[in-house]
Amino acid sequence: MPLATWIAFVIAASLIAVSPGSGAVLSMSHGLAYGFKKASATVAGLQCGLMLVFAIAGAGVGSLLLASELAFNIVKTIGALYLMFLGVQQWRAPVVAGASRADTPMLAHPSWQKRLLTGFLINATNPKGIIFMVAVLPTFISNTLPLLPQLLILGATMLTIDTIVMHGYAFLASSMQHYFRDAGAVRKQNRFFGAVLVCIGGALFFVKRGNHA
Repeated sequence: MPLATWIAFVIAASLIAVSPGSGAVLSMSHGLAYGFKKASATVAGLQCGLMLVFAIAGAGVGSLLLASELAFNIVKTIGALYLMFLGVQQWRAPVVAGASRADTPMLAHPSWQKRLLTGFLINATNPKGIIFMVAVLPTFISNTLPLLPQLLILGATMLTIDTIVMHGYAFLASSMQHYFRDAGAVRKQNRFFGAVLVCIGGALFFVKRGNHA
């Protein structure tokens, strides 16, 4: 793969990762609620979902998905409803008075498996991610070079960038935990992130297949 092509992909992948989205919101929410270390499981789940979408796009299945209105709408609906479900859960999350949620007993936090699964489903059911991969990924792939090595390089690059960025969001959020040590502040945090997730989920209903329709 030419160096110039790879650098262009690094720039594009960095801009995509930094731009606010459901993954960034979830990373910040879990970083603030559970701390940086525990949010790492969430970030790992996000990367598993991202790699699944990347593999789907790379295999050409994404193009078939976008070509089918029924399949696309099914994925879109599942993703939207899941985000809204998470938002409602976040809004209604129990509040422990006198301490931040990072200081509450271990049983008050979801297990690492649940945080991993939550992150995975967020990215795996995001139709916007599939649209981007199918539309943008081919522009960085050369028809004159073997496909698999190019996909491995691009996939590893995107995985590394997104992991760093999502951990950055989680770290920034976790650094503000000392501002959320009373029950009222924790409740406001829950409702803010819950409302954002519900809004993002609702917005997914308006995502169209665009030129792929």
